[in-house]
Amino acid sequence: MTEGEDDDARDGDELTYADAGVDIDASEAATAALIGAVGEAEGDYAGLLDIGDRYLALATDGVGTKLLVAEALGDYSTVGIDCIAMNVNDLVAAGVRPVAFVDYLAVDEPDERFAEQVGDGLARGAELADMELVGGETAVMPDVISGLDLAGTCAGLAAKGAVFDGAAKPGDALVGWRSSGIHSNGLTLAREAATRDHAYADPCPFDGYETVGEALLEPTRIYTDLLDPMRDHGVNGAAHVTGGGWTNLTRLGANRYVVDDAFDPQPVFEFVQAEGNVSDEEMHRTFNMGTGFVAALDPEAAESLAAETDGRVIGHVEEGDEGSVAIRGLDL
Repeated sequence: MTEGEDDDARDGDELTYADAGVDIDASEAATAALIGAVGEAEGDYAGLLDIGDRYLALATDGVGTKLLVAEALGDYSTVGIDCIAMNVNDLVAAGVRPVAFVDYLAVDEPDERFAEQVGDGLARGAELADMELVGGETAVMPDVISGLDLAGTCAGLAAKGAVFDGAAKPGDALVGWRSSGIHSNGLTLAREAATRDHAYADPCPFDGYETVGEALLEPTRIYTDLLDPMRDHGVNGAAHVTGGGWTNLTRLGANRYVVDDAFDPQPVFEFVQAEGNVSDEEMHRTFNMGTGFVAALDPEAAESLAAETDGRVIGHVEEGDEGSVAIRGLDL
């Protein structure tokens, strides 16, 4: 086979998230089964507990397979930021201010070096989120864990009138805010694509990073600074664009979400798509594609909100029988 023929064969092998090992439909079915067994709590992005005049909110999430990139490079300095971000951003999407965080680090064997790096990242993430680290747990389980896993739980408080309704209305404008990169979702697909012809330590083929792995490790942006401006502008609902990519907008209700001015994807997304021959639809169903957080609100307030933050009006909400998203010529 010639070099050109080999390239053609690789280009024809289209990679999907399911091929890489994560079937979103199966994951959602398993989650639904779990919820059916334990009962559904009030709240979407965070569980809300009525404690009188306020809600206590709780969210739990982890870093996922981004940890494998950190392991390959021997650099765990940013994954703690990701762990904080994935939790607090869910609270912000609910209209709740994060106040405290506990982490859970599971390892196959204790290692002071990476534990210190993880701790430094958690401390930096808590500082960025303006909340307290109040404890955690390190478990050594060589029969269960290979390497390490990092997760955490975030607690938040909000007055009952401060939480977002969570439902977008037809006619609402959509304001979006830029992501920092891939964040901490879709890394199973991103890793599979990126390592087809590269190693994590290879020089990065686009500007801004020294290695391929460093680009994948760019920490998740934290959006707590948006909470007060969103409240001040009467946001109806917000979406943290995480697992499931742009389909997260449908969590705001069975409307049609028309996105006609999203932020351009960072070069890391173009790299992943090209290396994995990933379809446009698969990319948008898996990744944030440059926009990490979206709010729905009255169009008369949207421009002001965008101007007071680093956001911009990216689209609008229309009537729809079922939840759908129209973006970049795609119907999701």
